[in-house]
Amino acid sequence: MADFNEYKGVWVFCEQRQGKLMPTDFELVSEARKLADELGCEVTGLLLGDNVEGIAKELGVYLAGGSVPEREGDAIYNTCYLFSPQGEELARHRKVHLFDIDVPGGQRFMESDTLTAGDQITVVDTPLGKLGIAICFDIRFSELFRVMGDKGAQLILIPAAFNMTTGPVHWSLAFRMRALDNQCFIAGCSPARDETASYVAYGHSLVSDPWGNLLTEFDEKAGVQVVTIDLADLDKYRAQIPILAGRRTDLYRTEALK
Repeated sequence: MADFNEYKGVWVFCEQRQGKLMPTDFELVSEARKLADELGCEVTGLLLGDNVEGIAKELGVYLAGGSVPEREGDAIYNTCYLFSPQGEELARHRKVHLFDIDVPGGQRFMESDTLTAGDQITVVDTPLGKLGIAICFDIRFSELFRVMGDKGAQLILIPAAFNMTTGPVHWSLAFRMRALDNQCFIAGCSPARDETASYVAYGHSLVSDPWGNLLTEFDEKAGVQVVTIDLADLDKYRAQIPILAGRRTDLYRTEALK
C-alpha cells in the first residue's frame, strides 16, 4: 500500500449538475473514499452527503468543495469553500462574474435570474502556499487573475463547467493562458459529462503549470487524479521570462478596488 501521507495536499471536488443548476451534492466523494482505501488510509464514516469540513478532517487534506448554492438573507451565491485538514473553513469564494448569455435563436442561460454576484477576490495563505479561488466564468476575466497574482496566488483552484460549444475550443486555452499570464499553477475541475442533463458539461478537468504545460487532463468521464506540483518551481519559471517583474506600472496597472 502507498503511504497516504504522500498525498496530503489539496483535493478539489467540483459540483455535479445532474440536470439541475447547482445541487448540493459533491461529485466524486465515493471515488475519494475508494482512492483513500487504495492508498492505505483507514477512513470511517465518509458517506456521500457528509459535510465537507468533515471530509477534509477525515482525510487530513485541504479540500476545495463546490461550487454550491449559499444563501445569505435574500441573496443566493454560487460559492466554493476551502477547508483545512482540521476541518476549519479557510475561505469561501462567491462567483464574481455571473454567466448571462442570451443568443437570439441559440442558447439562453441567465445566472443573474437566481444568483447574486460576489464582491470579493479570494486568495488565502496556507502552509502549502497561497491559494486563489475562482469559479467557472471568472476564468474569462484576466484582470481578476492578475490581481490574484499580485496578491501572491501560487495555485488557483477553479471549479467550472464549460458547455459543449465553448469547451472544445476555449477550455484548455483559457486555463493555460491564465497560468501563463500570471506564472502560477492553475487547477480546473469540471463535472463529468452527462448527456442526459439539461446542461451538458464538457468535462476535461486539468492542471496547468506556469509554462502553460498541462500536467494532467481528463477526458469527459468521471475520475480521480493525484497530481504533484512544486511551488518552488515558480521562481524558475518567473526568472526565465520576467512577465511579472517586467510590467510597466508607470504606464498601466491592474489593482483591486475592494
